[in-house]
Amino acid sequence: QVQLVESGGGSVQAGGSLRLSCLVSGDLRSRKFMAWFRQAPGKEREGIAIIHITLNAKKYAESVKGRFTISQDDAETTIYLQMNNLKPEDTAMYYCAADTNGGSWSGNWWTGNLFDIWGQGTQVTVSS
Repeated sequence: QVQLVESGGGSVQAGGSLRLSCLVSGDLRSRKFMAWFRQAPGKEREGIAIIHITLNAKKYAESVKGRFTISQDDAETTIYLQMNNLKPEDTAMYYCAADTNGGSWSGNWWTGNLFDIWGQGTQVTVSS
């Protein structure tokens, strides 16, 4: 089993930066993909970045492309989300998620259906 713990959220002014971390424990080798999602009050959950653990390939939602970067450390125990040029519309609860079922990202991964393990989330608030 895999466990995920997010950290790094906080409050920042528009144009600022934050780096979120997702610490992974348990059966690290069971993961194929990991991703970051966010959900703002009254809005649907949105997949914003995904990484293939072994290939280190990445995809991004259009809403964050060029501003956010997903990465992992060499030990593959932590997934990061570097967020630059933050905007008020980036305000949301941010979650990391893991796929331990060996799925495919050729489908609509951004809906979250690919992922079976979720963290508790970390709040990001961007003020104008």
